[in-house]
Amino acid sequence: MSRTPATSPPPPNRERPRTWPLVAALGITQIIGWGSTFYAFTLLMPSLAAATGADPTLVVGAFSMSLLIAGAVSAPVGALIDRQGGRRVMSAGSLLMGLLLGALAAVQTPAQLYAVWAGLGLAMGASLYDPAFAVLVQVFRDGHRRAITGVTLFGGFASTVFWPLTQALIDALGWQAALLVLAALNLLVCLPLHLAMVPARATTPGEAPAPPVVAQPAGGGASRPVWRDPVFYTLGLAFTGNNLVFSALTVHFIPVLLGKGMTLQQAAWIGALIGPMQVAGRLLELVVLGQARPSRVGIVAMWLLPLSLALLAVLSGPGPGFVLFALLYGAGNGIMTIVRGAIPAELYGRAQYGAVNGALAGPALAAKAAGPLVASLVLARLSAGHQGLVWVLAAVAAVSAALYVAAVRRPRPAAELHA
Repeated sequence: MSRTPATSPPPPNRERPRTWPLVAALGITQIIGWGSTFYAFTLLMPSLAAATGADPTLVVGAFSMSLLIAGAVSAPVGALIDRQGGRRVMSAGSLLMGLLLGALAAVQTPAQLYAVWAGLGLAMGASLYDPAFAVLVQVFRDGHRRAITGVTLFGGFASTVFWPLTQALIDALGWQAALLVLAALNLLVCLPLHLAMVPARATTPGEAPAPPVVAQPAGGGASRPVWRDPVFYTLGLAFTGNNLVFSALTVHFIPVLLGKGMTLQQAAWIGALIGPMQVAGRLLELVVLGQARPSRVGIVAMWLLPLSLALLAVLSGPGPGFVLFALLYGAGNGIMTIVRGAIPAELYGRAQYGAVNGALAGPALAAKAAGPLVASLVLARLSAGHQGLVWVLAAVAAVSAALYVAAVRRPRPAAELHA
């Protein structure tokens, strides 16, 4: 097996200047980006429905459409970052997000609502986790996984910060002024940080470009594109199923707990634990699991989801078992965010990371958009109600975990494939 010769890499763990400040900068922009769109939407939905005269389901449809668009642009955005670096892409995403959040405050019809959310889908696809991960893999060599973990640790606080902040803004200023404040945060904080901190080029001055992932497999066969690799599609299915389950349960989580005899306050308290447990899972990955390969860590994280759902299905009435559920469920989701960001570099190399990661992320984002609708359709056909839904989701999660194990257990030398 042979690889294209590469220039000597810098010494391990000695990152170039300003790389770790980049992690902090991207972490801040992720908190604001996720908080002002994904998390703020829940609180803004009633006001948007009233302003446009639309049914709440129609308003949710606009948001789901934006996630579908974000997924559709993930691969081309990643490929663009591979070629040109991330500064222009992520800065454009922040600029577009700020302008459109301001425009969202003025919508009066469902058509205007859908047009704005379509644009916000483009903005999210250009500025949230996946483009940030592509930038980090370019800038960091040996430390890109730790850098990804660092950014997701920041991102894990998006709901913690923006749910109370958005509600406080709505209460004090009204929903339209609240949106203008969210828009200003993107324009006055995220845009300058992306312009100042994200590298303008795919490689920094004085550094040779990453070698292309090309080689001849043992036995003399020709190299194959990633897109013809069946393992790539198995991995994509696994991530898609995992995201579908998380998204589906998020919308139906409170009704599930109410059906188990909890009060609304008790259910909300359990739900509030999940966010901190995601952060705890990412800290665990950083401190304890950081020396293991991402693909191996992913096996544990993938199986935490069906295990936690099976536990939820058998629990009844308030009790400590629900705290354990929140721990397993939240930690699994937190770790999987890191695994999804790190595994393309492990399996397929760094040269075309943005395109490969975007291609894997696209269906997963689409599943996140479709999850609530799928869960509603399942509920409509089940006589067991929310209890039956939890078992169905646990089964889907188990199949996804099995697909993931099948994908990563097969040896995949990065040099055998090219993007």
